[in-house]
Amino acid sequence: MRRVRTIAGDTANLLLYRELGRSDDSAEEALWLVNPGLAELGPALPSDMWVNLPELAERPAPVKPVTAWD
Repeated sequence: MRRVRTIAGDTANLLLYRELGRSDDSAEEALWLVNPGLAELGPALPSDMWVNLPELAERPAPVKPVTAWD
């Protein structure tokens, strides 16, 4: 598990996108699970705080759009 420091103005989604390249629901849920109590800090995380990043297997499969001809 990798640890990173937050910077001023970080949110959970911004931190995930900057460090892992994704901020989907499963990545965000994994972040909350490996960092209990992180949600209590509010939407903007304090700067200079250590956060554990979840280890994610792979990116979720893209959703195939439905067309009128399907």
